[in-house]
Amino acid sequence: MYECSSATHVGLVRANNEDCCDTLPELGLFVVADGLGGAAGGERASRLTVSTVVDAAREAGDDLCAQTIYDAVELANRRIWYESENDIALDGMGTTITAALLHGHAVDIVNAGDSRAYRFREGRLERLTSDHTWVRDLAEGTGRSEEEFRNHPMRHMLTKAVGAESKVNADRIRWDFEPGDILLLSSDGLHGFVPAGRISRVLAAEGTLEEKALKLIDEALGEGAPDNVTVVLVGHGSSE
Repeated sequence: MYECSSATHVGLVRANNEDCCDTLPELGLFVVADGLGGAAGGERASRLTVSTVVDAAREAGDDLCAQTIYDAVELANRRIWYESENDIALDGMGTTITAALLHGHAVDIVNAGDSRAYRFREGRLERLTSDHTWVRDLAEGTGRSEEEFRNHPMRHMLTKAVGAESKVNADRIRWDFEPGDILLLSSDGLHGFVPAGRISRVLAAEGTLEEKALKLIDEALGEGAPDNVTVVLVGHGSSE
């Protein structure tokens, strides 16, 4: 029912890739996480979170729903919180998470941090998630746009992440997802450096989802790719 493709790259500056993603089209589950806290901690946090979500989804079977994913994110949060409290080498580790669960003509999204979900429909790229960042709060408080703070020195400071506090309280939202739509999940290594207009042009061009995912990675590399970059693309392949 769903076709998908994913791609990730360490970038041109970082020595290791703290991003992690997984795609389970048979379950309609797609996940992107971007680790925080340095090499050991960031990689550990993102991989632990993705594996916790995936394991919970598989165990849920026919009962899989958005609540399953939300609860799994809270479980991952407790695990990361415990590890960081008990291992000085992992102090401060955490991760963003954006998990999408597709079913029929809807998508449930659970997210914390600044990894994003977009929907591309009829030539238009729509951002589905809100970033949990200091810049977003500043923009809302001043009535200005987030774009105005694009180069602010604190633009990467998160106000919510898995493992940052004893509870994460991730956002949980639902959108419609129709045949012909493309769902894009990305770490900020993509949307933080590649303008939305260029992302739209890549998604609108002819080609497979795999080709488009790789092209989006190339776009980030063309901007110098100072961060890890991860892309997951999902297409709705059924009208049923």
